[in-house]
Amino acid sequence: MQQDTDKEKDLQLRELDAMCVNESRLEHKWYHNIKYLIVGILFGIVFVKAEVISWFRIQEMFRLQSFHMYGILGSAVVVGIVSVWLIKRYSVKTIYGETITIAHKTFNKGQIYGGLIFVFGWAITGACPGPLFAQIGSGVSVIVITILSAVAGTWVYGYFREKLPH
Repeated sequence: MQQDTDKEKDLQLRELDAMCVNESRLEHKWYHNIKYLIVGILFGIVFVKAEVISWFRIQEMFRLQSFHMYGILGSAVVVGIVSVWLIKRYSVKTIYGETITIAHKTFNKGQIYGGLIFVFGWAITGACPGPLFAQIGSGVSVIVITILSAVAGTWVYGYFREKLPH
């Protein structure tokens, strides 16, 4: 009983920071995660083939020399908008029949600061979180430094989270 109450408190707390928080109540065997591994591998292949992980393409984007990355990012935004609209419009459920809830998010200035830090890191390293593992898989081993930095940054945020303005 106490564990369920703690889970609910945690879910409510995470809902303040996330756009979509879905805590499944289902327990699965370990092999159910293989589908995520397969999708991740396919996602990485698409990133490599579309040159999304190319440091040169990313630098072209930040120097405003090419539309390639803007086209990819813009199409991803459109797909995301349409997907969220469809989820809300038709009350789409998960494949296990659970309701998907999207919490209302209010704007605050911390999002600007976080976005700027993210973009500066992206411009410097030539990588954002999505393609990091695809870059490793394609042989760009120096990106391990970026992965370790991302993990350290996430840990630092988690450590100071309660003291930061949200």
